[in-house]
Amino acid sequence: MPSDLILVGIFGAPHGVRGELRLKSFTADPMAIAGYGPLSDAAGGRTWRIAQARPVKDDMLVVRVDGVADRDAAASLTGQKLHVPRDRLPAIEDADEYYQADLVGLRVETVAGDLLGTVAAVLDFGAGEILEIAPPDGGRTLMLPFTMAAVPVVDIAGGRLVADPPAEIEAKEEDEDDGPPSAATDPGR
Repeated sequence: MPSDLILVGIFGAPHGVRGELRLKSFTADPMAIAGYGPLSDAAGGRTWRIAQARPVKDDMLVVRVDGVADRDAAASLTGQKLHVPRDRLPAIEDADEYYQADLVGLRVETVAGDLLGTVAAVLDFGAGEILEIAPPDGGRTLMLPFTMAAVPVVDIAGGRLVADPPAEIEAKEEDEDDGPPSAATDPGR
């Protein structure tokens, strides 16, 4: 993906039979997505222009896209992620604000200063944002809730996040094997 493209939304399912479709906006003001000009795929190769937009609820819109005239054409766009060049987005004025894309690639340290890895992705499955962290040794990635408690410091200028991970995300050592519980150690027996 070209580095200057920022993910701003995703097309959802068709809405009706005349080519309208849902759009989940990731922008602070959901309706602002319609004013950013052409939206593109991750490679910047395909583009779409929003002709009309109306809010449905929260971050969901119903949109009409230029060149999309029927339900089948709208259905072909379902799941398409939408990007815009960073220079079309509002400038960040507050030092405590950033785009999620700014987090990818930052190193992640514990409060004690130990390196956990680097941010590989910012995910959101509906229950809040999660940071996917690639460990420095290339092992399995860690998932860290992106909350103030788990990530008390976001230092974009310094290129790092400071994490205080909950105990349940601590990775088990590969050679550690507790084996199945025995009758003597399993309180359920």
